Amino acid sequence: MNITSQIKQPIFNEMELFEKKFHESMTSKVALLNRITYYIVNRKGKQMRPMFVFLTAKMVSGGIVNERTYRGASVIELIHTATLVHDDVVDDSNRRRGFFSINALWKNKIAVLVGDYLLSKGLLLSIDNGDFDLLKIISVAVREMSEGELLQIEKARRLDITEDIYYEIIRKKTATLIAACCALGAKSVIEEDVQVENMRKFGELIGMAFQIKDDLFDYSEEAIGKPTGIDIKEQKMTLPLIHVLNTCTPQEKKWLINSIKNHNKDKKRVKEVIAFVKNNNGLAYAENKMVEFQQEALSLLENYADSEFKDALILMVNYVIERKK
Repeated sequence: MNITSQIKQPIFNEMELFEKKFHESMTSKVALLNRITYYIVNRKGKQMRPMFVFLTAKMVSGGIVNERTYRGASVIELIHTATLVHDDVVDDSNRRRGFFSINALWKNKIAVLVGDYLLSKGLLLSIDNGDFDLLKIISVAVREMSEGELLQIEKARRLDITEDIYYEIIRKKTATLIAACCALGAKSVIEEDVQVENMRKFGELIGMAFQIKDDLFDYSEEAIGKPTGIDIKEQKMTLPLIHVLNTCTPQEKKWLINSIKNHNKDKKRVKEVIAFVKNNNGLAYAENKMVEFQQEALSLLENYADSEFKDALILMVNYVIERKK
């Protein structure tokens, strides 16, 4: 059994039912829309977000989920899918999870409208059922994700980004959505704000570790046999690079910034940058930070009673930093 199946095991029935409910939550009277949403539903990824919702809900409540939990998971997926559809348009991307993206098959205008439709469906699913507390959690996440993306765009031009700003960007851009899943899972079954906040923090910490792991893939030869350097080509500031920029000599810093700004399409130069970051402790530093976030996340689970849901969440936290892609 692979690790994703292992994590899914204690919520297998819930995930099956969720898929049905999620599909229903997308339906429309417009045939074109139904064709597109059918395409989306059948090309799902690992479904980490709904898994976080159900595992958190079951851990904090002693194994109980309810209709609110299913609706919350559906809203998160609807809104997350909307942002992905819009991202593919903005990035002019033709593929998503190995399949054609919506904009590649149906053009940009339709893709943007489908994204808007999914967003409105998510909002209405909450409003029609009076889940205003859940809607607030999700809306805050969407606002933060937009701010994080914009902050990254604003800072990327300058390449003098500090570690604190980097954490702020990834907290908003990546971690806030996982935090929302965990807060929402808890809030759907219990009223206690302290526990909901505890779970939100837990999700945020995993999200931070998750993003640093992504940064490390750019330098790692494990997944594909050679470092990709894609982030360097795109002038994305990642933690290994930031650390090295902040600790090397002024001369080396000048060479690094010049390489990233003006020679990022030169394969040989990108290789040299990757080697320089590795040799100057960039990867080891980022790995240590990632493990710090992971350990802090695990410490937030200590007060919960042992259960298969808690075990699955611990497995999920470890999977985040041990995954190979």
